Amino acid sequence: KKADPPKTAFFLCKQWTLYSVTPLYGFSGARLKDYARLLSAAIAAEKQKGVAVEIGTELDANIKADVSSLPDLKGRNQDHAAILVQLFSRSPTSRRNSENKPLWSGWFCSVSGDDLPESIPKEFTLLPLFLTNGAECYTSLVGSWFQKTFDCCFRRLALSPLNLSWMAVIWTGHTVDRTASAMELVFSVPSLPQPLDISYAIHPEDAKALWDTVHKTPGGITQEEVDVFMDCLYSHFHRHFKIHLSATKLVKVSTAIASAHCSGTIKFLHSEHLTGVLMLLTELARSQI
Repeated sequence: KKADPPKTAFFLCKQWTLYSVTPLYGFSGARLKDYARLLSAAIAAEKQKGVAVEIGTELDANIKADVSSLPDLKGRNQDHAAILVQLFSRSPTSRRNSENKPLWSGWFCSVSGDDLPESIPKEFTLLPLFLTNGAECYTSLVGSWFQKTFDCCFRRLALSPLNLSWMAVIWTGHTVDRTASAMELVFSVPSLPQPLDISYAIHPEDAKALWDTVHKTPGGITQEEVDVFMDCLYSHFHRHFKIHLSATKLVKVSTAIASAHCSGTIKFLHSEHLTGVLMLLTELARSQI
C-alpha cells in the first residue's frame, strides 16, 4: 500500500534519527487525546524541575503535546497505524488564536512485509521503529514518558556498512527518471590522525545498469548479489584512483529515494518509496528487539 503523497510530504527532506522500540504494554489507539494531555503535563512537570530546554526557547513558553494516528503508513492491513507525536510551543503572551510553533516531532511505525508472523500477545502493541526530528532534550523527555507509561525500551538504531550496502542496492534497483540525483557513497578512511572521507558518486542510470547485470534472483535479492555489486564499484574506483575502498568503512548512502548515515539518521526524499524504505527500517528495528 502506498501512502498518499500530500500526507507524506511532512516526512520528506527532514533528518530523522532512528530508534528501535520494544512492544508497548497497554497502549490503546483509542486514547491518543488522553496520552497527549498526560504527556503535556509530564513535560511541564519536568520543566519546573529545571530540565534544560532547547536554546532559543522561552523558559515560560507552554509546551503542548499532540498525539495522532497515521493510518496510511502501513505495509499490510495487520500493521498497527503509525503514531505521530508532536510538541508545540506557544508563549503565554501571544494571542490565544495564534499558531503554535512546532518544536519537535517523532513517530512510531511498523511497516511490515507479508512474511512477518503475528506472535505478540494482544496486550502489547508492536511499533518497533521510532523516528525523531528535533532537539535531543525533547526526545529524552518523550522517550522517558513512553518508557514509564508503556514499559518499553528505546535504543538508537545504528546502521552498519552491511545495512548501508543493502540500502544502496535496493534503492538503486528502483526505476529512476533522467533528472534523478546521482547515487553517492561516502567512505571513512580508518587509522588516520585526521578524519578523511571519500565521496564516490555514480550516475543513477549507470548504477541501475550495473545492478541489472548482477541481479539474477527473481523476486528477491541475495547477499552474494549485494557483494558482487559493491565489488564492481570498488574495482571501478580502484582502476581510476588506485584506492582500495574495501579497506575503508561505508558510512553514508544517498540516492534519489533516501539518504542514510551510519550514525542512525535518514532523510526520505521520494514520497512514492516512503513505505518501502520504512519496511526495511522496520525489519532492522525488529532485529534489535
